[in-house]
Amino acid sequence: MTIGVVVTLSAMAQVDAAMSHFWVGKGYYNPAVAGEDNVIHLNLGSRMQWVDFKHAPMTFFITADMPYKLLGQRFGAGVKAEFERIGLYTNTRIGAQIAWKKRFGRKTLSVGIQPGVFSQTFRGHEVITVEDTEDPDKPHEEDKAIPLQDVSGTAFDANVGIYFSAPHYWAGFSITHVTAPSIELKVSRDALEIYEFNVSRSYYLMGGGNIPINNSLFEIQPSAMFATDTKAWTAQVSTVVRYNRMLNIGAGYRYNDAVTAFLGVNLKDAYIGYAYDYPISAISKATMGSHEVFVTYNVKLDNREKNKNKQKCVRIM
Repeated sequence: MTIGVVVTLSAMAQVDAAMSHFWVGKGYYNPAVAGEDNVIHLNLGSRMQWVDFKHAPMTFFITADMPYKLLGQRFGAGVKAEFERIGLYTNTRIGAQIAWKKRFGRKTLSVGIQPGVFSQTFRGHEVITVEDTEDPDKPHEEDKAIPLQDVSGTAFDANVGIYFSAPHYWAGFSITHVTAPSIELKVSRDALEIYEFNVSRSYYLMGGGNIPINNSLFEIQPSAMFATDTKAWTAQVSTVVRYNRMLNIGAGYRYNDAVTAFLGVNLKDAYIGYAYDYPISAISKATMGSHEVFVTYNVKLDNREKNKNKQKCVRIM
């Protein structure tokens, strides 16, 4: 008879990064955004949270998406890959995005899904035990809920969302980790001792707009996001002023957490943006803030039905 031991390593955990550039990287939270514009859209984001804080979260992700037609219907297709280090955890999430789209004049309603996998590693060899910090002659008990060896596991994961866009505004609602996966972490495939990491289902409501100022080269781009896993919640707002469709300067606020300064530049087919978060919570005693960089690049498509020249496949390198 084979007996296994299952230990819950973490009760519930919200693992999505709190991106200040959420209005740029909407596809990070909502798969229905895929294929929003008539371009091949590449998006790279990197966030270093709470610099100088040991084992602070570091996140890097990339998304790519494009529109296409099938059987007379409009769709968007994309991929998302994310790598994150937070504490002693290393998370890797990979998913494929597909969105069905319905146009109403210049407005579009999209419904999307993102099936994928969630892989996680816990670096147990870095755990500091009681015997590392106290007199080894004193009796002590090990915490059986914390592995002292590296353990890893993979589980199916999925996001879903709905998205509505118009020429001067947009809004979306999405659910990440809709399956609330439980990841079984093991030292090896045949190991009997199993540690469980339970990922919480999270809900996101986002919206924003683009308001041109008459008789000027300025545009105002406000946006807001509310997020919750039903146990805790957060909200953030931001406003960016764009000059001559090139220079972006703005500010933001995340509830009870941080204030943000934005600086970005629009090039011909690209956007490069930087955000600095200054903490306003008690954690400000241990860190000077967080840094975030976003880079987007668009490859224009020509989907006109009557095109004298055949369109060649655009290869993403």
